[in-house]
Amino acid sequence: MTDPILSTRDLTVRFGGHVAVDAVTCDFHAGELTAIVGPNGAGKTTYFNLISGQIPATGGSVSLRGRDIAGMSVSQRTRAGIGRAFQLTNLFPNLSVLENLRLVVQSKSGKGFNLFSMASRHSELTEAAEAVLARVRLLEQAGQTVSELSHGDQRKLEVALLIALDPAVYMFDEPTAGMSVDEAPVVLDLIAELKAQSDRTILLVEHKMDVIARLADRIIVLHNGALAADGDPATVMASDVVQEAYMGKELTDV
Repeated sequence: MTDPILSTRDLTVRFGGHVAVDAVTCDFHAGELTAIVGPNGAGKTTYFNLISGQIPATGGSVSLRGRDIAGMSVSQRTRAGIGRAFQLTNLFPNLSVLENLRLVVQSKSGKGFNLFSMASRHSELTEAAEAVLARVRLLEQAGQTVSELSHGDQRKLEVALLIALDPAVYMFDEPTAGMSVDEAPVVLDLIAELKAQSDRTILLVEHKMDVIARLADRIIVLHNGALAADGDPATVMASDVVQEAYMGKELTDV
């Protein structure tokens, strides 16, 4: 197997006397979508926060392409190749859809970050942003203020921002949370398209087992902050201990 793109080694964080993530060691490879599952409070989102830099680790390490990134800030990790979408949308609500995306395109291009002055002089940035919006089926809403979008369209825009960043590692934290039955398939289709590129590493925190069954190449299970299971979906989902202790009846309904 090729060298991992992303690795954690004994990654740990404590809040007072509580160990929220307990010495988790995992490798993540290009072309692989790993679902991270477990009961509420298992440490899934905290593990994501440690990888993307939202919180500092108490111990252990995070490496990207063999480079230790544990001391990097969130923005530094983003530039290094970590792309993160959150459970709650993380957008500029008073800017338009196009302006939100154009900010990312400008930053990625290195051509400046003053949206209103730079974008007018660089039509290629606008064209690049519009191409991504077309890909996520939001081009018709390009001029709409983000705060006016439905929750589902805001989630699609977050995926568009990640696509524009073109990271080595995509991290999705419950990407369909709060979405309607009609909205969710579009975001899942976008994640499936990213997976099909085969050169990207995708981490997905999710509790909907039908989503995991559709997308995951691998499942890791966290329980009380520790790694409880790691393997291919069929093996992990069929495990009695995982079904009973971590997934509950929902897993058996898939």
